[in-house]
Amino acid sequence: MLKLWKWYQHCLSSHPVKTQIISSGILWGIGDIGAQYITHSTALRRLNNSQDVQPEFKVNWKRVAITSLFGFGFVGPVGHFWYQGLDRLIRTRLQLQPKSVRFVAAKVAADGIIFGPFDLFVFFTYMGFSTGKNATQVKEDVKRDFLPALILEGGVWPIVQIANFRYVPVRYQLLYVNMFCLLDSGFLSWIEQQNDAPWKQWFTSFQPLKERGGQGRL
Repeated sequence: MLKLWKWYQHCLSSHPVKTQIISSGILWGIGDIGAQYITHSTALRRLNNSQDVQPEFKVNWKRVAITSLFGFGFVGPVGHFWYQGLDRLIRTRLQLQPKSVRFVAAKVAADGIIFGPFDLFVFFTYMGFSTGKNATQVKEDVKRDFLPALILEGGVWPIVQIANFRYVPVRYQLLYVNMFCLLDSGFLSWIEQQNDAPWKQWFTSFQPLKERGGQGRL
């Protein structure tokens, strides 16, 4: 593990963007395999070993590739420049003392208000189009999945990011986030695969009555 860590540090120093892209893609792919396994196990228990669900778990490698591409194409490059740029902005424009309470709070707030919702929106939009859905279907999927994911993740990521912005050097912050994305990618893939699961309907109670009647817009 020590040799692997030193090798990663060398790659990060020599090719920072490329290293972040590759590591993000790999971790998001692994996370999706975990999501597939959880979905399969849950369906197997719910249907009591029905013939509708194969008892043997088989990885959908096409779905893994699609999810990995999200890590390669979005999380890696965008995350790299986001954390670098956010740190520079807070230091130079707001001139807050590094690792102070206000410094960390400003970063957590910016990440939760700007990057978090944007990341979710891009993920669900990308997953919809990558599976061959049209714009109308993707819009409905985003309306169905965005709010549940945003609310459920909203109780976890601020805690993760407080530790990240307080203790982790900027160059390793995306790696730190990607380690949690190993679980998060599985979580988001699982939410996306749940389609119109009954538990999602609970979140419609946060929407205006007019929208519940089918007249709302995204």
